[in-house]
Amino acid sequence: MQSLKKTRLVLLLTLICLMSCSLHADARGITGRAKHIILFVGDGMQLEHEIATSRYLFGKDDGLSFHGLWYKGNVATWDVTTYNKYAGTLSTSPYAPTGFDPLVGYDPAKGGKKPYPLQSTGFDDSYFLTKINGKIPATDSASAATAWSTGHKTDDGNIAWLPSDPADGALKTIAELLREEKGFAIGVVSTVPFSHATPAAFVSHNVTRNDYHGIAREIIRTVQPEVVIGGGYPGPSGTNKMQYLAQGEYDYLKFDSNSPYVFVERTELADGSVKLFEGALEAVSEGKKLFGLFGGPDGNFESPVPWDFPETPLVTRATIENPLLADATQAALKVLSADPDGFFLMVEQGDIDWANHANDFHRMIGTTWDLHKAVQAAIDFVNRPGDNMDWSNTLMIVTADHSNSYMRLSESMKLGAGDLPQQVAGGSCPYDPTKTCFNYPAGEVTYSTGDHTNELVMLYAQGAFQSPLLHKYEGSWYPCTRILDNTQLYHFMTTAAGVPTTSALKPSIRRPVPCRDFN
Repeated sequence: MQSLKKTRLVLLLTLICLMSCSLHADARGITGRAKHIILFVGDGMQLEHEIATSRYLFGKDDGLSFHGLWYKGNVATWDVTTYNKYAGTLSTSPYAPTGFDPLVGYDPAKGGKKPYPLQSTGFDDSYFLTKINGKIPATDSASAATAWSTGHKTDDGNIAWLPSDPADGALKTIAELLREEKGFAIGVVSTVPFSHATPAAFVSHNVTRNDYHGIAREIIRTVQPEVVIGGGYPGPSGTNKMQYLAQGEYDYLKFDSNSPYVFVERTELADGSVKLFEGALEAVSEGKKLFGLFGGPDGNFESPVPWDFPETPLVTRATIENPLLADATQAALKVLSADPDGFFLMVEQGDIDWANHANDFHRMIGTTWDLHKAVQAAIDFVNRPGDNMDWSNTLMIVTADHSNSYMRLSESMKLGAGDLPQQVAGGSCPYDPTKTCFNYPAGEVTYSTGDHTNELVMLYAQGAFQSPLLHKYEGSWYPCTRILDNTQLYHFMTTAAGVPTTSALKPSIRRPVPCRDFN
């Protein structure tokens, strides 16, 4: 009898375990179509930047809002220009969409199966830092964003356009596809000008990222996303000389009654976050779209400022006249979530990249904090009770378009919460003595370049169709690893939204047998 009772107890506990495991898997697996897709981009952000910001804010390596998302992986970011530079040194054929070898674009045997410091040995620094034809091989933001937005590899500088710039090379973006097939509202938010590479690649098409006026014209007059929030504000009376949009587009947004937008712009001494929320509420109540135009003298939002108060981290706004990225994200979500068909939103913290180009550690902390707060704002928005938006119908992704700066943190002189290193401006750069940049005399931080690098970047995701689909792509281009390619994120998102697409890319995969050291 005692034995029978024990057997029954074991069976009961097993059943309870199976039920709870199943519920857990369902909660983090395929739970429904992704009716709301939110893609966050940390431009130029690598894992060491994330760790540095987490240490400053929390005194630990994994405290950022997106570090708590369910899925964690890593992504290869190379573009056609990078591939062809490596192909030249390897005496192999240039890139073609069928028959290319992914290991030419990124070789895990040289660069690692995981980004530093998840893998700290077994890779070659020179693989990332050696210049070919005067430049380190690495994607730019335009071709990286095109990979996400269209599923295609393309050349440096192309905006949703095929490589080699054919006349009919415009590519339909995921935003356009989801609007056309599912009736989604679409939006882009960025701390850099709205006609810059990353936002542009989702809502415009161009053979050059530098055609700011042409890109702005297409966004404003033709594609007309439901939400556009970004930099590029021309200043009072056009003091920035309309670099990022022409006078005609600015006047159309501001004065033309035929414009579909509630237009909000930077105003002297006015709180940009408050103005933007007022505009969002007006757009929702009147059934209109929202356009927010902000930024400073260089077109970008002035970056948040971290302060050196050991054990007491503090980050403040550089000016109240621009909204924080978290506030811009919430305003965008307020407008987009009013569409019952669903929405696609891309949010970029674009100034992380500018900070790293200058080896500016302090600015990098402030801008990565800005992304951290924006992601948390979106998580809180999804978690609100009483609406039709939750993790069963929402997909959130956080990633980076490329690495930048090859920054490394000293583990022997570890920075703690609220602690910033001494930062000296005007010294010679370690990677180019002819240039000046920030230096760190105590050695807590080191930089090896001010350029983009071909390192792996991190990927975080949560929500509808989250883990099973991502696991499907892991290692499919890079056997014996869990690396995804950035073009696969396009197919992940379209499939999650119920609009699966067939990839036009047909790689030639080298599959070692057996796989060793799978990690």
